[in-house]
Amino acid sequence: MDETIYLDYAATTPVDERVLKTMLPFYNEAFGNPSSIHQYGQKAENALEEARETVAGVLKCRSDEIIFTSCGSESDNLAIRGAALAMRDKRGANWLLTSQAEHHAVSQTAEQMEELFGFKVNWLTVDEEGVVLPSVVEEAISQQTAVVSVMLANNEIGTINPINKISKICHDYGVLMHTDAVQAAAYLPVDVDVLEVDMLSLGGHKFYGPKGVGALFVRKGTPLYPTQTGGGQEHGLRAGTQNVAYIVGFAEALRLAELERQDRANHVKPMRDRIIGSTLESIPDSKLTGHPVDRLPNHCSFVFKDVDGNLLLTLLDSAGFACSSGSACKTGNPEPSEVMHLLNLPPDWGLGSLRITLGMGTTANEVEKFLDFLPGLVEKARKLR
Repeated sequence: MDETIYLDYAATTPVDERVLKTMLPFYNEAFGNPSSIHQYGQKAENALEEARETVAGVLKCRSDEIIFTSCGSESDNLAIRGAALAMRDKRGANWLLTSQAEHHAVSQTAEQMEELFGFKVNWLTVDEEGVVLPSVVEEAISQQTAVVSVMLANNEIGTINPINKISKICHDYGVLMHTDAVQAAAYLPVDVDVLEVDMLSLGGHKFYGPKGVGALFVRKGTPLYPTQTGGGQEHGLRAGTQNVAYIVGFAEALRLAELERQDRANHVKPMRDRIIGSTLESIPDSKLTGHPVDRLPNHCSFVFKDVDGNLLLTLLDSAGFACSSGSACKTGNPEPSEVMHLLNLPPDWGLGSLRITLGMGTTANEVEKFLDFLPGLVEKARKLR
């Protein structure tokens, strides 16, 4: 093939031209530091606060409940570490509840809180479709729990979790609820009152914004210690001169994601369903991972028996298709991911994972080309294993 077909939109997305256009003036014409009191600084500060208002409008919250960060991972770190330490000081709460199906920004932060800060982690199980069931949270939670963190949609298998139901359980016990919505925000509503969360993480590059910028919603009154100190920016919760160009781009990308959400979902969902149906029908010993219905509209994920997933990715790349074996942060690891272990897949299945994620630039013709190649490449990977 002359050009590589990109099928890894869960890893990152290209910057929308409309987003880039809003960013460009803040590299030269309006380059001021938003903390400066002169006109250059005031212009930058105005843009920063307009972006904050835009993001708050999408999340249906107050503008002073939005903290800008460098990425979704930083937002996750601030939420879990900052809230856990604050809740321990406030009432002695010393437990964290989360799942090893979470992004590493959550699960490894929880592990560090246990290893270095003396917290205890109760790892929530998931069902065979990767769902964190409210009943599991109900069984594990107590008034000694500081924070519960469950992602809105799983980046590796696309499963959507019942966050609203989990949040209600948390609040019955007076426990803070955080959700990582980084993968979800491109296609799912992120109204924080509907979700009933205390904290919610976002990352700009998942919905056609720039890399290197994110946000954390922190409900007013939520105890939270800053984890990055040195200045009074972001209401004293995240020190550092704000990247105005990126924040403006982040806000515009999120605004467009909300405005065009249904059209974007309608574009990708039929192609997603075509990939799922064709793959399961044409490839022996193949399984869909994640929930068959409650999953992201652009997300397909499979396991193939007796296939090395990394070898399959290499074969696909050589054939002109950019895909993933799961989280982009895991690609290249020869072991099955934590999610594959949690789904109780035997090793001869768990190593053979493949994630195909679609986006605004994906066409039906590209999908058909991919489906023409995939069965043969899976068979080749089995022979080379």
